[in-house]
Amino acid sequence: MGAGFRRAGGRTAGGLGAASGKPLRRPFFRQLPRHPETLGSSFQAIIHFHHGHASGNEGSTEIALRIWLSSAGTASTQVMRMLRENPDAAAVRIHGTNISPTAPALAACDVSEVEPYRVNNDVYAEFALDFCQRHGIDVLIPPRRLDALAGRAEDFARIGTRLMCSPPSAVDILTSKSRTYEAARASGIPVPEWRVVRDADQLRTAVEELGREGETLCIKPAGEFSAFGFRIFDDAPLRLRDLLEAPRPLVSVTAVADALKRAADEEEKVPSFIVMPYLDGPEVSVDTLSAPGGRMVTAIPRAKDGRYRMLLDDPEPARIAGALVEHFRLSYLANVQLRRLRGRPVLLEANPRPSAGIYQTAFTGVNLPWAAVQLLLHGHPGDLPAPRLGGRIAVTETAAEVESPAAVPARH
Repeated sequence: MGAGFRRAGGRTAGGLGAASGKPLRRPFFRQLPRHPETLGSSFQAIIHFHHGHASGNEGSTEIALRIWLSSAGTASTQVMRMLRENPDAAAVRIHGTNISPTAPALAACDVSEVEPYRVNNDVYAEFALDFCQRHGIDVLIPPRRLDALAGRAEDFARIGTRLMCSPPSAVDILTSKSRTYEAARASGIPVPEWRVVRDADQLRTAVEELGREGETLCIKPAGEFSAFGFRIFDDAPLRLRDLLEAPRPLVSVTAVADALKRAADEEEKVPSFIVMPYLDGPEVSVDTLSAPGGRMVTAIPRAKDGRYRMLLDDPEPARIAGALVEHFRLSYLANVQLRRLRGRPVLLEANPRPSAGIYQTAFTGVNLPWAAVQLLLHGHPGDLPAPRLGGRIAVTETAAEVESPAAVPARH
């Protein structure tokens, strides 16, 4: 792919707002290369694309590749930078949506819009199809609502949009932690012991069975996104030093049992929870790129150590991730998380979507998001360098001044 992208399928290649008939919002801020002078004319072409102009010579029909990052969170801004600073110097126009019109990530987009909140899968899929058609989207990269979109790839293809998503069968399993563990264990991938609970009696039984050898246990929702509901069981009384240290997500078994019983008594809908050993020690997160059918292209493992990340030169995490990717036939970007239990690595979770920390892999010299776009559009990831592993990076915070966003009406 060269400095531009030639749109196919008979779409209008004129004004970038032609599909919707509405003026496009300018980005409030844009992250650009630190040394633009090293990019020469390619950098100038990117600037022109970001302002909605056709590229290259007079009369050229090439325009920027339009990529939509739906449900764009804060970490998406780093992915936007990787896409814009792609190794092919191809012009990219970033579209982003979020349920909140004031989401910071929208300020980094070339075009932004509010997406519907708490709607069923059919409604969300129709919104996504309409958004793609109105904006002439070439590539959709969804980090959420995969269950609404995975089965609609052909519908998106008919309007000229390529959907970056794994097969519906994989999405269906991997959005449930309990079914993920069941399928992984059946395929020989190491997993911890676990129990699924929905009421107080099941909880107490699970704690008794799993805690017999003195294991510290934890509980978390069994669905796709469980970080907010994660708690470590600790029935010890509160100590003074607990008030003087950084807070930990601790809860007593009695408190959780009482909450489940109270919810049942009040006829609340109670989701499934997983009780399992608390896997202490560094978490290893493996970002993977794979071709349709589960053929691994590359895998980059990194370990967390506070604010630092180790880019691991260790084949074992990549081997386990590769077995999982192949078993579930994952496509494009996915993430596998491992921790150690009694000295051996076990599966913590697997997600058929890019991780929030995928931007950290840029320090290996590999641009995973752009390679995935190339793989999606052309069937080949391009010339990928061997990842530079063994390094250590620090994750820090940055700030940027932005204009006050204009009110953007939600679409329902």
